[in-house]
Amino acid sequence: MTALNHTNQPGAADEHRPSTPTIPGGEGPIATQTTSTRITPTRSASSVSARSAARIAGLGYVAIFALAVFANFFVLEALVVDGDPATTVANLRDSLGLFRLGLIAFLVVFAVDVVVAWALHLVFRSIDAELSLVTAWSRLTYTVFLGVGLVFWFEAVNLVQPDGVTVDGADGPLLEAQVMTALDSFDATWLIGLFVFGLHLVGLGTMILRSAVAPRIMGWLLVMAGAAYAVDTVAHLMLADYDRYANALLAMVAIPSMIGEGWLGLWLLTRAHRPAPTR
Repeated sequence: MTALNHTNQPGAADEHRPSTPTIPGGEGPIATQTTSTRITPTRSASSVSARSAARIAGLGYVAIFALAVFANFFVLEALVVDGDPATTVANLRDSLGLFRLGLIAFLVVFAVDVVVAWALHLVFRSIDAELSLVTAWSRLTYTVFLGVGLVFWFEAVNLVQPDGVTVDGADGPLLEAQVMTALDSFDATWLIGLFVFGLHLVGLGTMILRSAVAPRIMGWLLVMAGAAYAVDTVAHLMLADYDRYANALLAMVAIPSMIGEGWLGLWLLTRAHRPAPTR
């Protein structure tokens, strides 16, 4: 009887052993590869609803309107006299507390505008996410310019206070020139920012016109106001005799802006994303 050659004949254990894959047409086994599962973090939805964001933006608009009117008309317009540096410096020194309050009011506007930009993005992103984001960034860019402008206002405060530091300890005409330069720098920086703010309003108006979530006339007013801000900034830069057209340009900006933005603020507080009435 011939003994079985166990080295050449597969056994039962070998029949159930998984074979090692080989390279077709070649030699040697294929290196086994292990795959790992990559966990991709998911973006969580905002915890703030569109309705809540609308209320936040509406309250922000109310605060900005009140503070900006106070700072611009009851402080700057009341204390700064164009073409009369001596009277301006005297007014600022006599009403230094009011001048400081104007700076604080604009500082609060600076902070609130950041919140409003975020809240408006939450309100309108369901209409056009990309345009809503660009619109928010436009407002934030304007806010940066306002913040930089406030540095010059702060410098004017330092110049007119009793122990203010001036160049070479100057007083009189040189001090007046320094104060007016600081105030003019604030105006110029803010003016450049308003050009970008105009783009923000055009974006808001465009989204309203596309979606009809609000009255279309509101959208047109916002677009008109945004275009007016841009035109006014360009006019300041291009017209040597800007003062000749100042009143007309002011009306061109103020009328659609006050009506459109005021209407937008009320709409955000009362009607934006309000649930439809049930029957």
